[in-house]
Amino acid sequence: MMGSAETTVPAGRAEVVELTGMPATGPLYRRAIASLLPGRRRTGGSVAPDAGAVLPDTELRLRGVTVDRGHVAAYDRVCGFRLTDRLPATYPHVLAFPLTMRLMSAPEFPFPLLGLVHIANRITLLRPVDASEPLDLSVRADELRPHRRGRQFEILTTISVQGEPVWHEVSTYLRREPGTTAGERHEPGDRPEPPAATGRWRLTPRVGTSYARVSGDRNPIHTSRLGARLLGYPQPIAHGMWSKARCLAALEGRLPEAYTVEVQFKLPIPLSGAVSFSASPAWDFALYDADSTHPHLTGTLR
Repeated sequence: MMGSAETTVPAGRAEVVELTGMPATGPLYRRAIASLLPGRRRTGGSVAPDAGAVLPDTELRLRGVTVDRGHVAAYDRVCGFRLTDRLPATYPHVLAFPLTMRLMSAPEFPFPLLGLVHIANRITLLRPVDASEPLDLSVRADELRPHRRGRQFEILTTISVQGEPVWHEVSTYLRREPGTTAGERHEPGDRPEPPAATGRWRLTPRVGTSYARVSGDRNPIHTSRLGARLLGYPQPIAHGMWSKARCLAALEGRLPEAYTVEVQFKLPIPLSGAVSFSASPAWDFALYDADSTHPHLTGTLR
């Protein structure tokens, strides 16, 4: 699963795994995709709902990670950020993504990787982070709890510099399960009118493939029409973290030095057509379908 060695040490309740190199995501995705093929048996994760499922008490750590400035520049271009030496607030999510993959694809993880839905994300930037700073990464899972459509859990990621936390993220994922309710239904007339748009972005399938290239998130639901259909969508959909990054890029000139930005991913964004962006002076923002009142993302920045 990895191209590097690791050391496991106890740390109270959690088992800390010290990695010596960044995990390779390619083999993890190939295994996850193969598990979806007919006649193939999953090698990790529960196939059927399991009321007794528990998250592994494991924390993955990787120290002294150096940032590739060329990679940051490519990420900036895909997401719409200006090219600077400061890391965009969403970039550390990409940096730590291989650790997240390693954690969530382990045999002891209770849910299969493909099919999980990213429903919310909260990032706290404690201070600006420069691309020249060596970074220490840690990732763990927590807070498995019921959801009206199944169960949800959180992936907690922290980035530190010389022992000082500078960035923290809580990503919330949903494991959809049969027999759960879809929640309260709303008639079209009950949906509030979206705020006036301050931007309009036309999306093509290239958004999915370009972001997959710079993020390492090659889930076929974002890059392949066949992959999207296998997972229940008629066409590829945008990465949730691309949509969050694109919103922050639209606010970039007004962002403070330190802040918390939280988003709820509402409806998938099909990679054809257009979305409307709106932002208020109170730092609320949203993405809507450009031709309707359907919200794709709502967010706050404080």
